[in-house]
Amino acid sequence: MTDLSVAQLKDIRAAVMGAAAKAPGYLIGLGILFIVLGMIGVAGQVLFSFLTVNVLGAFLVIGGGLQFVHAIQSKGWKSVGIQVILSILYIAAGLFTWVFPIPALEVITLWLAAIFFITGFLRLVSAFQHRHFNEWFWMALSGLISILMGFLIMNGYPASSLWLPGLLIAIELLLQGWSMLFLGFAARSLTQQ
Repeated sequence: MTDLSVAQLKDIRAAVMGAAAKAPGYLIGLGILFIVLGMIGVAGQVLFSFLTVNVLGAFLVIGGGLQFVHAIQSKGWKSVGIQVILSILYIAAGLFTWVFPIPALEVITLWLAAIFFITGFLRLVSAFQHRHFNEWFWMALSGLISILMGFLIMNGYPASSLWLPGLLIAIELLLQGWSMLFLGFAARSLTQQ
């Protein structure tokens, strides 16, 4: 293996970082913003859940409206009727989430529980298919934890519907914020060399 010069390593790192290397401050600022939002979400999970369902409702109404406009403007397209029906369903779902936020959160929570059950089961199946590898245990453990998460969600259902969606989104914001922050610091160190 050949030794790379400092200049070559810098070029490789710059290529890997891409545009992030040109604006590290932006990534650091965005990372801090996401971390702050995530901490607010963890502190106020119920409020964050309601905020999330309202944003989801807005996206559904806007998306349905845009799809309706597109379908109406697409005369001669064989799927116009189907697209109009789908757009009306999107708008109705968005309005439902605004008018009835608690049932909407309950549906979202059931959907999350189903995702944990299904992904956990599929990870278990995959782990047992690959049990000839030493690391199969970790995939099986991951599957069992996902299934356990599904049971925990259902054990607290419907009360968990008020806080769980907000908590999961807050955790995602925290993880994304920290990753952006560290990426920004890495990009800054690259530009300072």
